[in-house]
Amino acid sequence: MGRSRPGLLTEKGVTLDAGALIAVERGSRQLASLLGRARIRGTAAAVPAAVVAQVWRDGRRQSRLAQFLGSRHCEVVPLDAAAARIAGHLCAISGTSDVVDASVVVVARQRGHRVVTSDPDDLRRLDPRLELVIV
Repeated sequence: MGRSRPGLLTEKGVTLDAGALIAVERGSRQLASLLGRARIRGTAAAVPAAVVAQVWRDGRRQSRLAQFLGSRHCEVVPLDAAAARIAGHLCAISGTSDVVDASVVVVARQRGHRVVTSDPDDLRRLDPRLELVIV
């Protein structure tokens, strides 16, 4: 798993975690390129709503992030009751407590996505088979 080949990054679509959203906010060229390829393929990036809550502070200072989250190329995915139960169960079986990371895994699994992250270790604890793109 680990890093994927650049040409394959967007074939399945991508789900972004908090580190990836911070990279969007900071203007990461690597992430902009990845998201650009996703747009060309017609796939939206998925972002769990809990991840938005983890990163969002002040829209006046986070204009890049606000623009991305409001674009048609980004789907902010709510955490419904069923997904919340799955995330909680993932935390229980992996011995972790980060429900935000667990929600990233749930969204990625539901959509068959790779996960764009800057912190692969916690996600691997939740799902060692998850395909990760490290930024």
